[in-house]
Amino acid sequence: MHHVMLDIDGTLIQSYEFDEKCFIDAVKETTGIDIESDWENYPNVTDRGILETFISRQAPQYSLEALEGIVKPIFIRNIQQSIEDKPALEVDGAKAFVSYLLKNEQYVVSVATGGWGETAKLKLLSAGFETEGLVLASSNDHYARIEIMKSARMRADPTNRFPITYFGDAEWDVRACEQLGVNLVLVGERGNHHQRIKNFTSLDDALRYVK
Repeated sequence: MHHVMLDIDGTLIQSYEFDEKCFIDAVKETTGIDIESDWENYPNVTDRGILETFISRQAPQYSLEALEGIVKPIFIRNIQQSIEDKPALEVDGAKAFVSYLLKNEQYVVSVATGGWGETAKLKLLSAGFETEGLVLASSNDHYARIEIMKSARMRADPTNRFPITYFGDAEWDVRACEQLGVNLVLVGERGNHHQRIKNFTSLDDALRYVK
Protein backbone atom coordinates (compact mmCIF):
# COMPACT_ATOMS: atom_id res chain seq x y z
CA MET A 1 0.00 0.00 0.00
CA HIS A 2 0.96 3.61 -0.51
CA HIS A 3 0.04 6.80 1.29
CA VAL A 4 -0.75 9.62 -1.13
CA MET A 5 -0.70 13.05 0.53
CA LEU A 6 -2.11 16.05 -1.30
CA ASP A 7 -1.77 19.81 -1.13
CA ILE A 8 -4.82 21.86 -2.16
CA ASP A 9 -4.12 25.37 -3.49
CA GLY A 10 -2.43 25.16 -6.88
CA THR A 11 -2.29 21.36 -6.66
CA LEU A 12 -5.89 20.14 -6.60
CA ILE A 13 -7.65 23.47 -7.06
CA GLN A 14 -6.89 26.54 -9.17
CA SER A 15 -7.17 28.69 -6.07
CA TYR A 16 -3.73 30.13 -5.41
CA GLU A 17 -4.45 33.63 -6.71
CA PHE A 18 -7.92 34.19 -5.22
CA ASP A 19 -6.89 32.57 -1.94
CA GLU A 20 -3.92 34.92 -1.69
CA LYS A 21 -6.08 37.98 -2.42
CA CYS A 22 -8.69 36.95 0.15
CA PHE A 23 -5.96 36.54 2.77
CA ILE A 24 -4.21 39.85 2.03
CA ASP A 25 -7.56 41.67 2.06
CA ALA A 26 -8.50 40.08 5.40
CA VAL A 27 -5.26 41.24 7.02
CA LYS A 28 -5.69 44.75 5.63
CA GLU A 29 -9.33 44.99 6.75
CA THR A 30 -8.61 43.83 10.30
CA THR A 31 -5.26 45.54 10.97
CA GLY A 32 -5.07 48.39 8.48
CA ILE A 33 -1.63 47.12 7.40
CA ASP A 34 -0.58 45.99 3.93
CA ILE A 35 1.08 42.65 4.58
CA GLU A 36 4.33 41.98 2.75
CA SER A 37 3.45 39.23 0.30
CA ASP A 38 6.91 37.97 -0.64
CA TRP A 39 5.97 34.48 0.56
CA GLU A 40 9.25 32.94 -0.57
CA ASN A 41 10.92 34.90 2.23
CA TYR A 42 8.57 33.60 4.91
CA PRO A 43 9.90 30.67 6.96
CA ASN A 44 6.45 29.05 7.15
CA VAL A 45 4.13 29.63 4.21
CA THR A 46 0.92 28.57 5.92
CA ASP A 47 -1.98 30.74 7.03
CA ARG A 48 -0.90 30.59 10.66
CA GLY A 49 2.81 30.75 9.82
CA ILE A 50 2.33 33.86 7.68
CA LEU A 51 0.54 35.60 10.53
CA GLU A 52 3.35 34.65 12.89
CA THR A 53 5.93 36.25 10.58
CA PHE A 54 3.66 39.25 9.95
CA ILE A 55 3.61 39.88 13.70
CA SER A 56 7.39 39.71 14.01
CA ARG A 57 8.00 41.96 10.99
CA GLN A 58 5.10 44.37 10.85
CA ALA A 59 2.63 44.04 13.72
CA PRO A 60 4.33 43.34 17.07
CA GLN A 61 1.32 44.75 18.92
CA TYR A 62 -0.60 41.52 18.26
CA SER A 63 -0.35 38.07 19.75
CA LEU A 64 -0.79 35.19 17.31
CA GLU A 65 -3.96 34.07 19.08
CA ALA A 66 -5.48 37.56 18.95
CA LEU A 67 -4.55 38.17 15.32
CA GLU A 68 -5.78 34.80 14.17
CA GLY A 69 -9.02 35.45 16.04
CA ILE A 70 -9.78 38.55 13.96
CA VAL A 71 -8.22 37.66 10.59
CA LYS A 72 -9.53 34.12 10.22
CA PRO A 73 -13.29 34.86 10.24
CA ILE A 74 -12.84 37.67 7.70
CA PHE A 75 -10.73 35.42 5.52
CA ILE A 76 -13.41 32.70 5.69
CA ARG A 77 -16.03 35.29 4.73
CA ASN A 78 -13.87 36.47 1.81
CA ILE A 79 -13.44 32.91 0.54
CA GLN A 80 -17.18 32.24 0.84
CA GLN A 81 -17.98 35.38 -1.14
CA SER A 82 -15.36 34.57 -3.76
CA ILE A 83 -16.61 31.04 -4.43
CA GLU A 84 -20.24 32.18 -4.40
CA ASP A 85 -19.39 34.65 -7.17
CA LYS A 86 -17.21 32.16 -9.02
CA PRO A 87 -16.99 28.51 -7.89
CA ALA A 88 -13.50 27.08 -7.41
CA LEU A 89 -12.10 25.08 -10.31
CA GLU A 90 -10.16 21.85 -10.08
CA VAL A 91 -6.72 21.45 -11.59
CA ASP A 92 -7.54 19.40 -14.68
CA GLY A 93 -8.25 15.78 -13.76
CA ALA A 94 -7.78 16.27 -10.01
CA LYS A 95 -11.28 15.18 -8.94
CA ALA A 96 -11.06 11.95 -10.90
CA PHE A 97 -7.59 11.33 -9.48
CA VAL A 98 -8.70 11.79 -5.87
CA SER A 99 -11.82 9.69 -6.47
CA TYR A 100 -9.70 6.89 -7.91
CA LEU A 101 -7.35 6.93 -4.92
CA LEU A 102 -10.18 6.91 -2.38
CA LYS A 103 -11.84 3.92 -4.04
CA ASN A 104 -8.64 1.92 -4.52
CA GLU A 105 -7.54 -0.29 -1.63
CA GLN A 106 -3.90 0.12 -2.62
CA TYR A 107 -3.88 3.67 -1.29
CA VAL A 108 -4.52 5.63 1.85
CA VAL A 109 -5.18 9.30 1.14
CA SER A 110 -4.69 12.49 3.11
CA VAL A 111 -4.70 16.22 2.52
CA ALA A 112 -2.00 18.38 4.10
CA THR A 113 -2.67 22.05 3.38
CA GLY A 114 -1.05 25.20 4.65
CA GLY A 115 -4.47 26.84 4.67
CA TRP A 116 -6.92 26.74 7.53
CA GLY A 117 -9.19 23.71 7.57
CA GLU A 118 -12.43 25.69 7.28
CA THR A 119 -11.45 27.37 4.01
CA ALA A 120 -9.85 24.18 2.68
CA LYS A 121 -13.16 22.36 2.99
CA LEU A 122 -15.09 25.26 1.45
CA LYS A 123 -12.84 25.24 -1.62
CA LEU A 124 -12.87 21.46 -2.02
CA LEU A 125 -16.67 21.35 -1.84
CA SER A 126 -17.00 24.31 -4.22
CA ALA A 127 -14.83 22.54 -6.78
CA GLY A 128 -16.87 19.34 -6.44
CA PHE A 129 -14.40 17.06 -4.67
CA GLU A 130 -15.44 14.02 -2.70
CA THR A 131 -14.62 14.86 0.93
CA GLU A 132 -16.28 11.86 2.59
CA GLY A 133 -13.54 9.97 4.40
CA LEU A 134 -10.82 12.36 3.28
CA VAL A 135 -8.26 12.86 6.05
CA LEU A 136 -7.37 16.54 6.42
CA ALA A 137 -4.56 18.30 8.28
CA SER A 138 -4.22 22.06 8.04
CA SER A 139 -2.93 25.27 9.56
CA ASN A 140 -5.45 24.64 12.34
CA ASP A 141 -3.02 21.96 13.52
CA HIS A 142 0.29 23.82 13.31
CA TYR A 143 2.04 26.82 11.76
CA ALA A 144 4.81 24.69 10.13
CA ARG A 145 4.16 22.74 6.95
CA ILE A 146 6.25 19.76 8.01
CA GLU A 147 4.21 19.44 11.22
CA ILE A 148 0.98 19.62 9.23
CA MET A 149 2.29 16.82 7.03
CA LYS A 150 3.17 14.79 10.11
CA SER A 151 -0.37 15.27 11.41
CA ALA A 152 -1.81 14.07 8.09
CA ARG A 153 0.46 11.02 8.19
CA MET A 154 -0.57 10.11 11.74
CA ARG A 155 -4.28 10.40 10.94
CA ALA A 156 -4.15 8.42 7.70
CA ASP A 157 -1.53 5.85 8.71
CA PRO A 158 -1.03 5.85 12.52
CA THR A 159 1.56 3.07 12.40
CA ASN A 160 3.54 4.84 9.65
CA ARG A 161 3.72 1.62 7.66
CA PHE A 162 3.25 2.97 4.16
CA PRO A 163 5.62 4.99 1.96
CA ILE A 164 4.38 8.54 1.32
CA THR A 165 4.16 10.38 -1.98
CA TYR A 166 3.23 14.05 -1.69
CA PHE A 167 1.67 16.04 -4.53
CA GLY A 168 2.41 19.78 -4.20
CA ASP A 169 3.03 22.78 -6.40
CA ALA A 170 5.48 25.20 -4.76
CA GLU A 171 9.05 25.54 -3.57
CA TRP A 172 7.94 25.29 0.07
CA ASP A 173 6.52 21.87 -0.75
CA VAL A 174 9.90 20.88 -2.15
CA ARG A 175 11.68 22.03 1.01
CA ALA A 176 9.21 20.30 3.34
CA CYS A 177 9.49 17.00 1.48
CA GLU A 178 13.27 17.21 1.52
CA GLN A 179 13.24 17.75 5.29
CA LEU A 180 10.90 14.81 5.87
CA GLY A 181 12.42 12.51 3.27
CA VAL A 182 9.09 12.25 1.44
CA ASN A 183 8.75 11.37 -2.23
CA LEU A 184 7.46 14.46 -4.07
CA VAL A 185 5.55 14.98 -7.29
CA LEU A 186 5.32 18.62 -8.35
CA VAL A 187 2.13 19.73 -10.12
CA GLY A 188 2.21 22.62 -12.59
CA GLU A 189 4.99 25.05 -13.39
CA ARG A 190 5.64 27.03 -10.18
CA GLY A 191 8.51 25.07 -8.67
CA ASN A 192 11.50 23.00 -9.69
CA HIS A 193 11.70 19.26 -9.22
CA HIS A 194 12.71 16.25 -11.29
CA GLN A 195 9.29 14.57 -10.82
CA ARG A 196 6.63 16.78 -12.36
CA ILE A 197 3.21 16.55 -13.96
CA LYS A 198 1.29 19.35 -15.65
CA ASN A 199 -2.05 18.19 -14.22
CA PHE A 200 -3.93 14.97 -13.45
CA THR A 201 -5.48 14.30 -16.85
CA SER A 202 -3.30 11.22 -17.26
CA LEU A 203 -3.81 8.86 -14.33
CA ASP A 204 -0.85 6.76 -15.44
CA ASP A 205 1.49 9.77 -15.53
CA ALA A 206 0.52 10.78 -12.00
CA LEU A 207 0.69 7.29 -10.53
CA ARG A 208 4.04 6.34 -12.05
CA TYR A 209 5.78 8.55 -9.48
CA VAL A 210 3.97 7.00 -6.52
CA LYS A 211 6.49 4.77 -4.79
